[in-house]
Amino acid sequence: MGNPFPIFPHLKERNTAIMVKVLIPTPLQKYTGDRATVEVEAATVAELIDALETSCPGIKNRICDDSGKVRRFLNIYVKEEDIRFLNNTETPLSDGDEVSIVPAVAGG
Repeated sequence: MGNPFPIFPHLKERNTAIMVKVLIPTPLQKYTGDRATVEVEAATVAELIDALETSCPGIKNRICDDSGKVRRFLNIYVKEEDIRFLNNTETPLSDGDEVSIVPAVAGG
């Protein structure tokens, strides 16, 4: 394959994988082999959820409802920002981002 950057001949084809660190809450760690963190390759939160399902079968059903939306009792944060106030599951990810899956806390 030729240089994908013909205007900049000094640049060669680069690995464009976006690796993201996912913090897994304790109730979901049974799907991750008891790991509190998992690294996956994903460009959006939706891709992240699919990547988690590939490496940790059964976890997607705990994160998403039957329609594919994030369950109401879970919050997902990208760099400490709630995805509900960004682009939901279409929120873009950058290499090295930290994504937290946090169970909602209720009480009075």
